Amino acid sequence: MQWTDQIRRVKILLVIAAIIIAVASLVVSHFLVRDLFTEEHNRMEVWAEAMRSLSNADETTDLNLVLKVINENHTIPVIVLDENGEATTFRNLNVQGRDYEDSLRHATPIGRQLKQRGKVIKIDIDSGDDPESIYVCYDDSVMLKRLSSWPYVQLGVVMIFVVIAIFALLTSKRAEQNKVWVGLSKETAHQLGTPISSLMAWTEILRESYPDDTLIPEMDKDVKRLQLIADRFSKIGSLPEPVPTSLNEVMDHVVDYMNRRTSQKVMMVKDFPAHDVIIRLNASLFEWVIENLCKNAVDAMEGSGRITLHIEENSKYAIIEVSDTGKGIKKKDLRNVFTPGFTTKKRGWGLGLSLAKRIIEEYHRGRIFVKSSEVGKGTTFRIELNK
Repeated sequence: MQWTDQIRRVKILLVIAAIIIAVASLVVSHFLVRDLFTEEHNRMEVWAEAMRSLSNADETTDLNLVLKVINENHTIPVIVLDENGEATTFRNLNVQGRDYEDSLRHATPIGRQLKQRGKVIKIDIDSGDDPESIYVCYDDSVMLKRLSSWPYVQLGVVMIFVVIAIFALLTSKRAEQNKVWVGLSKETAHQLGTPISSLMAWTEILRESYPDDTLIPEMDKDVKRLQLIADRFSKIGSLPEPVPTSLNEVMDHVVDYMNRRTSQKVMMVKDFPAHDVIIRLNASLFEWVIENLCKNAVDAMEGSGRITLHIEENSKYAIIEVSDTGKGIKKKDLRNVFTPGFTTKKRGWGLGLSLAKRIIEEYHRGRIFVKSSEVGKGTTFRIELNK
């Protein structure tokens, strides 16, 4: 659980860092955009004043400075509209037309849109008894538009970074868990090997010395059970080859095993189809999964209740369900039931369900999940195996 808590804290810190970076970027960009917008507006006021001076000029007016101001605008799109709303000239605007007059016709609706948006400066022209007005309509420069959209690009980059970082953390976590599983399993199988061999030898000696003793066959069964457990542990970390197996027989073995080792107050109910369901399995490991689910069910029922083992199949999957009448799982714990180390029992390592998930998903390419659970009524685990 400590590793899981660490991963959760790192995720939260990464998300908080991403939010801080995004907010800071948006705030800084907002001020930059505001300052640049103000500067461009001031430049357009100067440009509009130059247009007014050009329109009011006579033969004695020095137009060098006026023309210099007008011609130095290379970035801000400008459209000049007359009183009738028709374009008379434009700059820095990409419009397509057969000639200049046709381009002005294309520029007119753009200028009217800018005017409606309030991006306009009105100029009064002194033309004698009949004064006129023209409208200098302008748009944001390419630089201002890019700067306005940059925070969102940066936010996307930050989010991609966070996703990659979280994915790397989860991958690292999974790889570390795999190493722990493999190391623990191999070492357990190795440590069990010597005493099991010794027990087998002692069993043979006892059988020869007391051939009629009825307890020796039972001892032999327990030794073989230990052999099976060691064999299961030795297969964790390798890729055991699944073979066509009768799912009905595998489940029958589990029921027989559980009936011998649980109270008579626990009822094992088999809900199997009449025909054999054949599927590619590693029988030893799959039995381990069902045993773990049944043992958890017995603990949840506190030694009294009903466990139902259900098998069905369709065109794609063989489906196994293990249901109990126990105390159920709280909603807040559902997402953690397969997490290594998570347990609600006072004693236990919290490895059974995580081991079951590994066996089903990695070795059998299937899926295991909690189909339903209600506090006080029971839980149903569902396994789906590809046919």
